[in-house]
Amino acid sequence: MTGFLCSRCGKVHSGPPTFGFTFPIAYLDVPEPERTKRVSLTEDTCVINDERFFVRGCLEIPVHGACDPFIWGVWVSVSEDAFHQFQDLLGVDLRSQHGPFEGQLCSPPRPYPDSSHLKAIVRLRDHRTRPLIEVEACSHPLALEQKNGISGERVAEIAALMLRKAYRPGAE
Repeated sequence: MTGFLCSRCGKVHSGPPTFGFTFPIAYLDVPEPERTKRVSLTEDTCVINDERFFVRGCLEIPVHGACDPFIWGVWVSVSEDAFHQFQDLLGVDLRSQHGPFEGQLCSPPRPYPDSSHLKAIVRLRDHRTRPLIEVEACSHPLALEQKNGISGERVAEIAALMLRKAYRPGAE
């Protein structure tokens, strides 16, 4: 895959497309009129009812024959302690020596069978780059694709599905 037309800016970008979620799926459990009081949501963090804690990161899938990975921008539920450590490090350039943090995937990519609650590791990266999310090894298709990589044809298949707006609540 050599490039894609971005639905946000209308420009052609090189490499595989990326798809992300603006909030963890649990955000939808909070009625819309109550969200301003019960949810604190930023581009990188989410707290629901001061008891559920989420961080946003990049689940990277190698693409056979390509330099750049296919990336899912996903949310991971983490412990309160891990969340506060993560939050304290948001503005720090050199932070890869901290963590990793354990959690569960909380923004399941739609082309896969239910992947919510897959165990995941959050690995911090330097220079304010979003953390790397690694799904725990298991037989789930998402975990297998992260481990083994995917073809350019598979990237195109996923992109075709995701570009249908009705197919991706919370996606950007």
